[in-house]
Formats: sequence, structure tokens, C-alpha cells
Amino acid sequence: MSEQPLNPTPATAPDDATTVDTHADAAATGSTAADALADATADATAGVTPDEAAALRAASFERARRLRQEPRFPGGPAADPAGSHHERRIRSFQPRRSRVTTGQQDALERLWPKWGLDIDGKRVLDLAEMFDGLPVVLEIGFGMGEATAQMAADDPGTGILAVDVHTPGQGNLLGLADRAGSTNVRVANGDAIILLREMLAPGSLDGLRVYFPDPWPKARHHKRRLIQPEFLDLVAPVLKPGAIIHCATDWEPYAEQMLEVLTAHPCFENTAADGGYAPRPAFRPLTRFEGQGLDKGHVVHDLLFARV
Repeated sequence: MSEQPLNPTPATAPDDATTVDTHADAAATGSTAADALADATADATAGVTPDEAAALRAASFERARRLRQEPRFPGGPAADPAGSHHERRIRSFQPRRSRVTTGQQDALERLWPKWGLDIDGKRVLDLAEMFDGLPVVLEIGFGMGEATAQMAADDPGTGILAVDVHTPGQGNLLGLADRAGSTNVRVANGDAIILLREMLAPGSLDGLRVYFPDPWPKARHHKRRLIQPEFLDLVAPVLKPGAIIHCATDWEPYAEQMLEVLTAHPCFENTAADGGYAPRPAFRPLTRFEGQGLDKGHVVHDLLFARV
């Protein structure tokens, strides 16, 4: 497996970068520094005119904004990898703010230059070079990475390009893969839509995995669900004929929508003989999240559709 660094992006965001959908973990970056700036601004505005105070506050806000755009770990995942050159649109993911452990930080600092990449929309990935000719599946949303790491260890003959925006999960997956001796995992940071649309060559993927995506249960949020006809239109060209889309969810209404949308798309065919849901394949581990759902009485549905 190639050991060449994958992430050519600079350690800090450019000065003219603006935030469209900044990773919330990165938004927390520099919070201490930002608080210090706010305190300093409050002290500086004492005894000045209203116009001078407004200018000082604006300058402080801009400095704090730039701090929040810097990566939490220099050389690691960028806060806003695609920058402002991509359009504003509805996002299917909800970035989360949480603490990065010492072990996750160590994995990010050691392994990101080798196994990590930012989704910047500025290049087309050479997956054959990246994975030394292995067939490659894309996994969108891997949480803390336990299932992904297990699948990589169980099937070293398949490369996994795993995409998420959650910094602790990125560090956790890198650490798990490293400890297992798995070299067939690459971790991508950013928006999977930009990856599919601008960074993957036609027919470059052997499969797509979307396990337990956010169900966005409120009716007004259904437009944020990932599995939509427009998403499948993006996916179809980058999948090889016969490649499998594998989705799993424990949210019954979302499972029904997935089945309806996949069945209606002309580029995909249900592998289930009865045209319905499929049994959980042996290669998909039972995840912690899934186990919690089963304990609550949820029913998990797997869907496997082939690219025709």
C-alpha cells in the first residue's frame, strides 16, 4: 500500500477563506484564544468613541473567525477543506462538537499526512495509486470507525475510502487501523457530495456503503436525507457495472424511502429476489449504534442494489 502523503493542503486556512459549512469541531478550535480576544477587546473599548469601539469589535470578530478556521492539529484535517469556492446548498450531515482524546490526537498527528486527505474539490483522486490497485469502496459516514476498521481487517484485499467530518472519529479510525496493521483504509475529511462530483473518476468505485445515515425524522428536514434521486445521479457514473450500493438504517420511514428511491432509479437493480430488503451480509459488522437500536426494539433494514 502506498505510503506517499495524501493531503497537500496547507496547515492553515488561507486568509481569504470564508466559512460556508464549517466543521463544528474546527469551529471549536481556538475557542480559548477567541475568548481571550473578546476579553482584550472589551478592555480596549473602554473610554473610546462608539465608532472606534465598533471598529475594534469588528477586528476582534475577524481574528476570532480566522482562528476557528484553522485546523485543530497543524497538518491534520482542514476546518473547511473546500473553502468558499463551492456553492451554498442543503447539507445532509450535522457536524458535531466533541473532545478529541490524547490517543485520537496522536493518531491524527502521526497518520493523517500518510492516510488522510481533505475533500477540497481541486483534484481527481488516483484511487489505483492510492490503494495499490485494490478494488475500492466508498463509505460515507463512519462514526467512530469501529465497523470500518473491522471490515478493513477482515478484507485486506479491498480498499476503503471512508468519509466523515467528525474529527474524533477520524482519529479513532486511523488509530484502530494502525493497531490492526491495516493499510487498506484512507480517511477523507469533508463533504462527500464534492468528492463524488469533482474528485472521483468515472467507473472508479467498486461499491458504496452508507450505514445508518442521519434519518432527519422531521418532515421539514426530509430534504436533508442523503439517499435522494439527485444523490444517486451523482453516484451512478463513478460506480463500475456490478458495483453494490449497500445501505442500512434502523429508521423504518427512511428505509421505505431508500427502497422507493433506489428501486425507481434506472441505474440500479435490487439484489433481493423479492424486491425488498436484504439480510445483513456477513461482512457488515454489528455496530455499537446498531446494537443500541436493537435493544430499543428497532428493526434494522439492509438494502443492496447493483449498478446496471
